[in-house]
Amino acid sequence: MSLKLPLKKDNDIAHKTEKEKVEERREEVLSRGRKFKYPLQYAKHRLVINTVFVAIIGVILLVVAGWAALYKFQDMGDIMYRISLVAPVPVATIDGKNVRFSDYLMTARSTLTALDQQSAFDAREEDHKAVEDSYKRQALTQAEELTYAMKLGEELGVDVSNDEIQKAFDEHRKVGGAERSEESFLKVLNTNFGLSKGEYERMLYLSLMKSKVEQKIDTEAGKIAAQIEMKLAENDNNFEKVKEEMGDSVEYASTGGLIDNKNVDGGRAGKAMSLEKGQSSGRFLSSNGDGFYFVKTIDKTEVQVNYVSLYVKFTEFGKRFEQIKAAGLIQEYIDLPELGEE
Repeated sequence: MSLKLPLKKDNDIAHKTEKEKVEERREEVLSRGRKFKYPLQYAKHRLVINTVFVAIIGVILLVVAGWAALYKFQDMGDIMYRISLVAPVPVATIDGKNVRFSDYLMTARSTLTALDQQSAFDAREEDHKAVEDSYKRQALTQAEELTYAMKLGEELGVDVSNDEIQKAFDEHRKVGGAERSEESFLKVLNTNFGLSKGEYERMLYLSLMKSKVEQKIDTEAGKIAAQIEMKLAENDNNFEKVKEEMGDSVEYASTGGLIDNKNVDGGRAGKAMSLEKGQSSGRFLSSNGDGFYFVKTIDKTEVQVNYVSLYVKFTEFGKRFEQIKAAGLIQEYIDLPELGEE
């Protein structure tokens, strides 16, 4: 005997509850959606991968283009300079410390801007390039020296404060006899050298650091200066006699007559102007930070001064730098001829 299931009647469907109808409709919609779910997920996944891939390729191309512009073509334009400020890429290394590309470009650009302003370049293209390469070479060597000074400063615990930088900045505003406002001084810097205040402060920081390091490591210069002080006290400030006794370790100079008291001479004219006739200054650091000066005022008027001077040059830093160079501890990443090379 077979068991027959009762057939669904139309009135059974009609008697479904509203809840059952909603559930059936929901399942029908979800079933249709499943047909598109996984292909859409795959498309989104692939889109993300392609986007990341394109972004990586773009970054690689930008890096390669930047590398070529800086290191191969030596682009010194504003864009590459600004990039070097943000990304502290090295132009060289000295004794394991990176020489910042931005420091090199800052010096080279300011020098070449000044030459352009003075129309100092030869009209012939080959001569223009020779002069440009020469100043770029000097700028790179200077950047290496300043970086080496920072390395020594870190090892010796030497630092330069913001107050020292501001003081040097204010003193530079007075160079040449004009008491310029900061605004007018910055305008001169920008027009003649293409420098902003921040860039000039960076230059001051580097030069002050080098000067402090030179003073600290050059004990021989300190000994010579101490001998000069003793001899001047013994012979009534006779500069010529001290020069004869000290020989080549001291440089003697005389103005030979009255000169402008704002003369740019390492700070000697200004120092001599502050003394009475026949008075000696004692030891003081040159404004360039490259040695000690002694000044004796011979004569002066309200705006002019006549003096003699003794100079003790710092040499220890230069010796150490040349030793580093001879040992092959300077690696440069751009190709520039050494001074004097064809």
